[in-house]
Amino acid sequence: MKVVAFGGSNSAASINKKLATYTTSFFKEHSIEILDLNEYEMPLFSVDKLAKNGLPQLALDFAKKIDESDLLIISLAENNGAYTVAFKNIFDWISVIQGRKAFWGNKHTFIMATSPGSRGGASVLNLAKTTLPFYGANVIDTFSLPSFYENFNDEKGIVNAVHFTELQSKIEKIKTDFLK
Repeated sequence: MKVVAFGGSNSAASINKKLATYTTSFFKEHSIEILDLNEYEMPLFSVDKLAKNGLPQLALDFAKKIDESDLLIISLAENNGAYTVAFKNIFDWISVIQGRKAFWGNKHTFIMATSPGSRGGASVLNLAKTTLPFYGANVIDTFSLPSFYENFNDEKGIVNAVHFTELQSKIEKIKTDFLK
């Protein structure tokens, strides 16, 4: 089974990429690939650019990574209560690829979010949970880590016992129910 993970941010120090990467450590028995949105930087999507230049190869490359996965782990950064521009731009480009079943390819998707604040990216997590299924994501669970800098350590991972236990429980359920 192949697990593909990424943080929905283009920040070099993305806390959401850290959370997604950390979460893959619970799937050591599977093939893991961690994507960096900075490697998929494309022009801002517009129908005019699509008509003039066609699809960027990077959009096709990112879609192929999704298609090759059995489980997507996405930890979304929140900008003003919504997706970051980096994530949304990739989303927009891939959504116009002809012949795809759906943007997310009906893949099992574990959506997470974290932030420095006490809401833990709750707004973007709710947005994703509500809208991504319309674009072919089979959202199997969600997880929010509030107050990232208080609850996460780069060496140890999640240091808050309650949040650690919640994540571990969700991962065990995912393994049992979806990764057989």
